[in-house]
Formats: sequence, structure tokens, C-alpha cells
Amino acid sequence: MALGNEMRRLAKKWASGGAWPKRLEWLELKQIRGWEGGQRISFSFPIVAIVGENGSGKSTLLQAAACAYKAEEVGRTWYPSEFFPDTAWDSIQKAAITYGYMQGSDHLTHSITKLTKRWLRQVERPIRAVRYIDLSRIQPVATRVGYARIAKTEHQEASAVSFDEAQVKRLSQVMNRPYDSAKMALTNIDTSRKVPVLTRQGIAYSGYHQGAGETTIAELLQVDFPKYGLVLIDEVESSLHPRAQRQLIRDLAEQCREREVQIILSTHSPYILEELPQEARLYIFEMESAKKIIPGVSPEFAMTKMDDEAHPECDLYVEDEASKIFLSEILACHGKEVFPRCVIVPFGAASVGSALGQMVAKERFRRPSRVFLDGDSTETDGCILLPGNDAPEQVVFNGLQQIKFGDVWTRIGRDISEVSDAFGSAMTLNDHHDWVTSAANRLLCGGSILWQSMCAEWAKKVLTSAEAVKLIKPIEDVLP
Repeated sequence: MALGNEMRRLAKKWASGGAWPKRLEWLELKQIRGWEGGQRISFSFPIVAIVGENGSGKSTLLQAAACAYKAEEVGRTWYPSEFFPDTAWDSIQKAAITYGYMQGSDHLTHSITKLTKRWLRQVERPIRAVRYIDLSRIQPVATRVGYARIAKTEHQEASAVSFDEAQVKRLSQVMNRPYDSAKMALTNIDTSRKVPVLTRQGIAYSGYHQGAGETTIAELLQVDFPKYGLVLIDEVESSLHPRAQRQLIRDLAEQCREREVQIILSTHSPYILEELPQEARLYIFEMESAKKIIPGVSPEFAMTKMDDEAHPECDLYVEDEASKIFLSEILACHGKEVFPRCVIVPFGAASVGSALGQMVAKERFRRPSRVFLDGDSTETDGCILLPGNDAPEQVVFNGLQQIKFGDVWTRIGRDISEVSDAFGSAMTLNDHHDWVTSAANRLLCGGSILWQSMCAEWAKKVLTSAEAVKLIKPIEDVLP
């Protein structure tokens, strides 16, 4: 899925260099909630989403990041003892939070350690404004501690901080409905507990009567995003419908670009992941003895790994949607018994495939799995190259050209001369990723329909049986 306008603007500014003079570059945890050390989590984009199953360690990473800095003169400083306390059941010892950070042009490192009873080296932390937004925002107002007393007592508004025009506009855009105004109010009963109050079509209503999503967004948007600060948001999508999730991440991208803040968030949502570039997605993969961070995953890969519904017997991982269709048509033609027993999942960047291949080689997957890289990739442990020694588009276009495009024209219902002209024109483009779209536009048909027809024809008339067997046998070997 193509990046939205705000995310593209953010990516362009990030790529230009010179911005974000304060950054948390990487983080390592040792002996904290299952993080054993030696696993570096790198933050390679201004907004990074951490995804994984419940209990995998997403919140732990956000909390550790909150402890990396001391607050400026005005603001909140977070301490490891707040997040990682010793209890009757838990003892934190020989623990460390180690991180790399950037200050101007300097790349520096620091560690906070707890060998026995106390966390050490907290005074030496760098200074930076941090905003940590936890899950307390998703609790209904009426059920929060102290708020029931306000509702049960005769009360009046004592003071309020109104949203400015820009904040009201952001609220309206995220929720896709117009609001007249918004404010965070305090009552004469309790001057410490804020109540969100929204006005729409001239009618005001408080957090006691708002939808959960409205309260969540109102309380999130009232947080100031300090220039060059670090903003941490746990389960950013909570209580929000898909459109609101997409609008929120676009809003955050705009704030991130304008104020050069760094945002790290956790999520379970494919809608959030789809809005972000590959380098902004980190998946926490839990193995029996350790955790592993896989950067650059696709939304499909992340959702498949977190889904507990029944799946086919074998997982086949490929780079992208084009490779998925390519492999699907090969199996549909040459592996009819194998194909229904497998699910094909795009994983994203080739580097993700290499990491997955290593896990296959070490038998780390719980389910039978095979990892496929495009034919133009370097063969690595645990990975199988797709046929043709080149990118699938190159392989299929060139192969079909040698047989004068076979019966693709009948598959898509076009004249053979139209197909020949469209393919010839497409293949003059420098980037093979554009070939299918170019040909499909000239032939007035959908790109996915054309690509599937081409792959089916190539698998039937170009791919040899010997090449097909080389591809299918590794799958058969791992099937029960």
C-alpha cells in the first residue's frame, strides 16, 4: 500500500538529514521481563511501531525508553523503579537499560543499571522532554478512581483549558465529524481530575457521556508535543475504528514532521502498520528461550503471526504481493496437492526474509515454514530462491516474450496485438516494478488480474517440471 501524503512528507524530511537533533537511536534491555540482553532495538524512522502478541514486551520497551532521559525544567521525569519494581513475586537484579542517543551531531551511549537493590547512573541521563501516554486513557471516565464521586456530588466547572483552533480541527479530522470546541475541565469538587468536554452542533457533553474513542482522542490530542521531544504511546489504536486509526497516524506524522518529535508506539492494528513505511515496523518474535526483534515486517506478516485462528499446515513467506501471486500460480499449476495446505504471507524487506530464513534453518518456527526470496537475491541459509535468477516481473515478462506471450490475450480478453504492444512498451521502462501497472493501464484491466494471468501462463508454458520440483519438494518435505 502506498504511503499517504503526510507520511511521504515526513519520510522526505527524514531522508534529507539535519533534522531531529535529539533522537533515541537504539535500546537494549538486560534481565527485564524476559529481555535477556544482546538484542538491540533500533529506531530508524521518526515514528516507529512495535507490534507483537500480548505479553511479548511492547510496553516494556516503551517504559524503558521513557526512562532514558531526565526532564527539562518543566516536565515529568520517569524512573525505572516506577515501571520495574521489586515485589513479593518479582526481583529485578543484574538488570540494565542501555541505549544509544543523538545530541546534535554526537552519537552517545548510556546505561542505567540495577545490580542489586538500587538503580544507578540515573543522574547522568541526558535531558529531553518525554511524554508517556499509557493505557489509562482508554478507561471510561466514570470508572476511574475519584471520578464517580464527582458525578454523585453536585458540582460546577471551576476552570478549563480550551483546545485551540488547530486542536479542534485535528480532533474533527481524526473522528471524521465536526466539533465546535473542546476543553479539559476541572470541577469545584476535585481540582486535580480533568474531564474532557466536547461541543458538537451547539450541544456540550462530557467524558461521562462520550464514546470511548472520543475520550481517547481528546485526551491524546490535549498532550503537548514538545519540540525535539520523545512521545511514547501504548496501544495507539485502542477504542478507535479503522478510519480513525488511519487519520490518527496521519495526524501524528504531521506533528512529528512539524515539531521534529520522535514517536514510538505499540499496536496490534494492521491499519496503523499499513500507514507506515517498512523501516518503521518492528515485530517482537517470541521464541522459547529469548525474544527476537524483526524489523521491516509487512502488516500481513505481523497479523498472521498474532492470529490464533486455524491456518493451513505450512506457512510460506515471500517478499511482496507480486511474489505471492507468482508462487501461487506455480503451485496451482505444478503443486495442486500442496497448494491447499499452505498459506502464503508477504513479509516485506529482503532483510526480513534473511532473518526468517535463519530461524527456519535453526528450526525456531512452531509451524512448518519455508521462506522464499526473489530470484535476484543472494541465497542464504534457510531461504529458497524463486525460479529465474531475477525479479519475478523480469522473469515472467521475458519468459512470455520468448513464446510471444502465449495465451495471455485470451485469459484477459484482449487482442493479441494489444497485448504485444502493451508488453513491449512496459518493458522499455527502467524500473521493472512499473511494468505490470503500465501494461495494465494500456490494456484497461486491473494490474492484479493481468499479473495473475501472466504468472499462470508462464507457470504452464515456460516453467519446466524440473524447476517446479526444485521449488515444491522443500515444501513437501516439511508438510505432515
